Amino acid sequence: MKRLLLACLLLAAAFAAPAFAEGQFKVLVVAIPNRYHHDYAVVARPQFERMALRHGFDLDWRWNASPFDEDLSKYAAIVLLNTPGDELKGAQRDALQAYVRAGGGVVAVHRALIFNPPGDWPWFEQLVGRAFRIHPMVQTAIVRVEDPGFPAAFGLPARWIWTDEWYEFGPPLAQGLRTVLSVDERSYDPTRIWPGQTARGMGADHPVAWYHAYDGGRVFVTALGHTPALYDDALYLEHLYGGIWWAATGKGIERETPAALNPPAAGTSPR
Repeated sequence: MKRLLLACLLLAAAFAAPAFAEGQFKVLVVAIPNRYHHDYAVVARPQFERMALRHGFDLDWRWNASPFDEDLSKYAAIVLLNTPGDELKGAQRDALQAYVRAGGGVVAVHRALIFNPPGDWPWFEQLVGRAFRIHPMVQTAIVRVEDPGFPAAFGLPARWIWTDEWYEFGPPLAQGLRTVLSVDERSYDPTRIWPGQTARGMGADHPVAWYHAYDGGRVFVTALGHTPALYDDALYLEHLYGGIWWAATGKGIERETPAALNPPAAGTSPR
């Protein structure tokens, strides 16, 4: 009887064990609620968890900045999901800088692009690459794929109908920014904004997603992602995972890539 019970327990353990003890890499998602971005997280979190299962990576989800008081080297990429750099204070900022300089990847999504007050942390603003200026009301527009050879664009049509806040930016703050997606301002009204505010658009060159090598690491930035329902959209999730995968591994760019864009990723072992 005891032997039979032991055999059953061993069999159950074998079926319960995952095929791989660990995922291919580990990602930290920091989603700190704020005044205009809080209800998105209840939709985004289960989608990120499904993404991790589907693509075989490990995921840590945090609601605050406490991970930046811990060891970041175990992460191949950090996703700042509607979490701007001003949420980090003192030594937490030093920790992010050290992580990037060691080859870590960063993905900045939507609200993460807005830093207040401007000029308080120039390093982070250069990591994002462009300074937020203003945005009109949420509208439907046409997104254009400018770099079909980058993973965050692989699953997208060349012209994509999308509804979002269309952030406007000042001139680039870092060299070597490579535009992945832009928005066609002819397809929406850049001046449609609240009373007392003025938006004029950026003209023909209006990027909404880009990437670059920065201070030893890899950075992917997307301004898309304001409305909670967007996190249920399969194309948007493919867009996000493409950027995460590249930031974590440096892989997937369909053209000759400067070595600077592929430093050893944090959280991975050299081969």
